[in-house]
Amino acid sequence: MRKYLSAISFSISILIFVSCGWAQSATPEARKITPPKLDQAYLGKEILCERPMRHGSPQLSVEKIGDQVVAHDYGHGGSGWTLAPGSAEYVNQMLVTSPYASDLKKDTPITIVGAGVIGLFTAYDLVQRGYTNITIVADRFENLTSHNAGGLLAPVSMDNDPKMQAVIEKIGLDAYRFYAQVAKGTHPDFKKGAVIVPSYFDNREESGLEPYVGKVMQPAKEVILDFGTGTTRKMVAYDDGIFMDTAVMMTSLTDYLKPRVKFVQKKVNQFKDIDSHFVINCAGLGAGALNSDKAVVPVQGHLIMLKDQNPQDLQYMILVYFGEAKTKSGLKVKRSFYQFPKHLPETGVNDVGVVGGTFIEGATWDMPNQEEFAIMMEGARKFYGLTK
Repeated sequence: MRKYLSAISFSISILIFVSCGWAQSATPEARKITPPKLDQAYLGKEILCERPMRHGSPQLSVEKIGDQVVAHDYGHGGSGWTLAPGSAEYVNQMLVTSPYASDLKKDTPITIVGAGVIGLFTAYDLVQRGYTNITIVADRFENLTSHNAGGLLAPVSMDNDPKMQAVIEKIGLDAYRFYAQVAKGTHPDFKKGAVIVPSYFDNREESGLEPYVGKVMQPAKEVILDFGTGTTRKMVAYDDGIFMDTAVMMTSLTDYLKPRVKFVQKKVNQFKDIDSHFVINCAGLGAGALNSDKAVVPVQGHLIMLKDQNPQDLQYMILVYFGEAKTKSGLKVKRSFYQFPKHLPETGVNDVGVVGGTFIEGATWDMPNQEEFAIMMEGARKFYGLTK
């Protein structure tokens, strides 16, 4: 009996040893992270954005409308930058292989409506395919949501039909490869506008990046972030996350396209306002009105640029969700905190960093929900342990 009990004890000891060894190997890595300076003196420009989100997934299609062939590429929500290069390539391929495009030649006029990130990448991809008669039409070209967007590569603030998920993932993978080339300095046309930095999330599911793991990204790691304030956070880290410096990339795209593409400032109210037989609708929120698409809604976002920071301290990205509430105007708001090393070209070298953000579906420009800026900063300070 004693021998039997001794054997059991020995087995239990082995299990405890193995378990402890596994637990030790799975201990989260400790990392010291310097928070940005978030006192009022270090807060810069407050920015309000409206993202175009389409319920049921982005509109990626080609159709015949009257005498025109119209391709649609809009409704990406908060993932316009994440998906733009892949989305442009996907829709352009649909267009050039469409049965409606049998008469599409390399010098056939093609008009792109919209000069945001989707419109510019659409023009860029057409140029790569050898098309030489491209016009971008928009009512304005500066200070767009695409310039002001935060810049995290992650599929967020979208509403996807599960049937479209495989397409969205393919588009995202293609976009990641594009930005990775830019970040590594191996892209033939762009050397600035994307950087590989660690990206931190509460968990893998909320990152939206798991479909990329094993294909273009390494698995996430369990980490403990120490902010040096007495506050630590258990998070997951994707060390090959990509930050898109959106204003810089918009400038790079525009500079590349100007010698190759015509830019026309004009308000387009209907497709008949355009002379071209081939049209690509990339007009963001305006795309829904052009296409009589009631599934398109604005998703309002708030962010604040930072100033007088140490740029080297902020070479990381964080995104965490705080939950849902109601704004003073009665709309549902999904509050979050993010920090990215964004820099606006016209600002000083130490004016680096952006803090956001909100996702308020249905809010318009005449409903700015200004109080969300203060709520957002309070959440950011609490996250880092900067409040007393």
